[in-house]
Amino acid sequence: MSTAGILIIGNEILSGKVQDENLPYLLPQLRQLGVSVERVHVLPDVVELIADEVRTFSKAFTYVLTTGGVGPTHDDVTMEGVASAVGCALVPHPRMEELLRTALKGKPTNASQLKMCMLPEGAQLIETADLWFPLVRVGNVYIFPGIPRLLQKKFEGARDHFKGEPIFLRQIFVSCMETDVAQALNEVLVEFPELMLGSYPRLDQQGYHTLLTLESRDQAYVNRAVDALLARIPKTELLRVE
Repeated sequence: MSTAGILIIGNEILSGKVQDENLPYLLPQLRQLGVSVERVHVLPDVVELIADEVRTFSKAFTYVLTTGGVGPTHDDVTMEGVASAVGCALVPHPRMEELLRTALKGKPTNASQLKMCMLPEGAQLIETADLWFPLVRVGNVYIFPGIPRLLQKKFEGARDHFKGEPIFLRQIFVSCMETDVAQALNEVLVEFPELMLGSYPRLDQQGYHTLLTLESRDQAYVNRAVDALLARIPKTELLRVE
């Protein structure tokens, strides 16, 4: 099974000055690709903390995605943190510098721009046609920018790198309360122990009170589980099945 851990990096996120928009985008995208996100941490712009978390996540998960901290300013230290995590130096990347100079169209480079061309030694680039700054990959660590529009473009350009088994989802909407179906859920889990089963009260939603989700990488398995659960729910409480 393919797994992922996501590191959201930025003092502005922890302080509440900026609301993260990248996690709501990445979670469904990775799930659609069959990659299970197992952990998400939010970190400040501190090299040592970034290095520790990247090191831990890299060993624990198939893929590590970082967001933020790749710009030209003093607090953009994600590259340094990743380099420290894998035990290498930051070095000028010739192809990155070439892309920068092309983007500048003959204008002279400055130190802040060249800072973005300092990458962990051995880093690979995943280039996107309409962006000069490519996605940087170091081993199983993918270093994304924090700007949502750029992150989304880079993710689309790198989708083929994230491979997993499809997850099949079925949903059951009922008009009863969660407590009314709890016993039925427990019984179905005994019968289908590998099922990923969720129950979500939605008191603020019109039309239903509880959403039940059943998931599995085996489509036949999840369909049998749906049938078993439906047999335990009174038809008067059942609203729809998707």
